[in-house]
Amino acid sequence: MKTLYFDCFSGISGDMVIGALIDAGADPNILVEELKKLHLEDEYEITWKKIVKNGITSTKFDVSLKQHTHNHQHNHGHEHAHHHDHDHHHEHNHHHEHDHEHDHDHEHNHENDHGHHHHHDHDHHHRAYQDIVKLIEEAGFSDHVKETALKIFKKIGEAEGNIHGIPLEKVHFHEVGAIDSIIDIIGAAILIHQLEISTVKASPVPVGTGRIHIDHGIYPVPAPATLEILKGVPIEQSDMRAELTTPTGAAIVAVLVEEFCSLPSMKVQSIGYGAGTKTFKDRPNVLRVVIGESK
Repeated sequence: MKTLYFDCFSGISGDMVIGALIDAGADPNILVEELKKLHLEDEYEITWKKIVKNGITSTKFDVSLKQHTHNHQHNHGHEHAHHHDHDHHHEHNHHHEHDHEHDHDHEHNHENDHGHHHHHDHDHHHRAYQDIVKLIEEAGFSDHVKETALKIFKKIGEAEGNIHGIPLEKVHFHEVGAIDSIIDIIGAAILIHQLEISTVKASPVPVGTGRIHIDHGIYPVPAPATLEILKGVPIEQSDMRAELTTPTGAAIVAVLVEEFCSLPSMKVQSIGYGAGTKTFKDRPNVLRVVIGESK
């Protein structure tokens, strides 16, 4: 039986998962071809490269938004008072720390406004949960890829809905609905299917500590959505003052992992390291995956 083990010693995020799977031998060209089924290529570019992170060679996977989407992504002067800010994620902080933690006194003055007013011209950055489901269902992926991706998105959507007190079908995504997280989640499903993984196991998940800035203001680590998604998952105390696990990383683990344990008995076939965006002084910010045959 082919087993994949996520060794989350420095947390987990969507880009770390993809980087680690490519590093362990998954074919990024298959990823590129499969993702074309979404017909979103005009919105993003993906790149992967080998980097050395605190002495460990690892693969850094990046999704960058194409310039024309950037131009109108956040230049609309905040005149719509962030009525969609109830569904913001902060996956890939490096793409989305766009300094509008300012001027949010209006943040909670709109009890019934969730997700109704924001069909502006950059609508694809604020996709509704239902839009993402439609996108995945109509893409023509294999059943395995489709079901896995839908389960991961549902996990995030339900967590967002619980936190904000709105039903799943009313949930709109900001950053997790932005293209990078769509690519990370569907990409993880594509590569795990390509690697013919039978069972997924993982270490307990360190989430970090401290505070982070998200669109609602200053929040504790783990962020509310991350913690909600990790219900039922063993999390590990960590003294790192950083967000080690993101909502997308949490959802991938929560949906895919059948057992949380130390490194299981297996005949190791390949090992991969996926680089995160952070750099820590005394430890590498990477996700390690181990793939092998187990009985």
